[in-house]
Amino acid sequence: MFNLGISLVSFSVSYGLVGFLRQFWQHHFLDLPNERSSHSLPTPRHGGLGFILSFVLTLGIVSFFNSTVLVPFPSTLWLSLVPLVAIGLMDDFLEVPALVRYLVQLLSASLIVIQCGVFPQPWLEPLGTPASAFLGVGMTVIGITALINFYNFMDGMDGLVGLVTAIQLTFFAIWSDQPILGFAVASILGFLCWNWTPAKIFMGDCGSTTLGCVMAIAVLKQPDPIHNGLTSLFILLPLVGDAIYTLIRRQINHENVLKAHRTHVYQRLHHQAGWSHSQVSLVYGGLTVLSAITLYQFKVFGSFLTLVMNGGLVVWVEWYLNETSKKKKITKL
Repeated sequence: MFNLGISLVSFSVSYGLVGFLRQFWQHHFLDLPNERSSHSLPTPRHGGLGFILSFVLTLGIVSFFNSTVLVPFPSTLWLSLVPLVAIGLMDDFLEVPALVRYLVQLLSASLIVIQCGVFPQPWLEPLGTPASAFLGVGMTVIGITALINFYNFMDGMDGLVGLVTAIQLTFFAIWSDQPILGFAVASILGFLCWNWTPAKIFMGDCGSTTLGCVMAIAVLKQPDPIHNGLTSLFILLPLVGDAIYTLIRRQINHENVLKAHRTHVYQRLHHQAGWSHSQVSLVYGGLTVLSAITLYQFKVFGSFLTLVMNGGLVVWVEWYLNETSKKKKITKL
């Protein structure tokens, strides 16, 4: 009952704060539509600040009444996100150079690794202790910054990142019995009420990069890092898989991978196939639910099944978009 009550508080505070931010910024700092946008109306951003503040308040309440809940996630760990939240807010208000953003991401990632340790990488063990330790730290830090940016890349459709992340964190909360992640889910759902199509407010870089970092923390804090940690990575595939596949696809096509674009799978489903925001978000959400159930039921073997399932969907989408393009050409003739 305590956890349910705290979750309701977290949801309510998030809903109220995001609603306030929407009113406060309704005529200022709007996200204006451009050639890459999936929205057509100027929309306030910075909504991510609402669910972040709600979660911080929840941590304060929990630590006051039952500090043992915070043991796996001490407050010092969440403080590692402060530089990331700050640079995200700055970038939402004014253009921050990409190098500065990445240096701050490296800082937050390094602080997290100091407290959470290195992600298990048994393939490095043959190299010996000094080399494997050095490479392990470096690869973990880079991996965290990759997640931060992947979640930011994927935040281009109403409700997409919010819905998928809420499902992923629910999986982690159950998978590793960590109720504090459930409080984060409640905060995200409070925001999602405003972000579902047609979105009244966007989470902005502040929200999307923070969620990417929270997912990295959830993976690193698995009780059994060798089995649970490696297996739990596959719950990230619906979003991360899209981002990685798009990078590879653009590289093969000799496109500038650093240049802004709208060729992610979710964007192509919307712009090329005419899917609505809700259709795209629900498909990604459904795939995440199926991935979660598969991993929970089959553990390590579920990782393989999840990879096949997500990869199969990408193959189907490519076929579907190709057929849709052919039909459009025939119609024009």
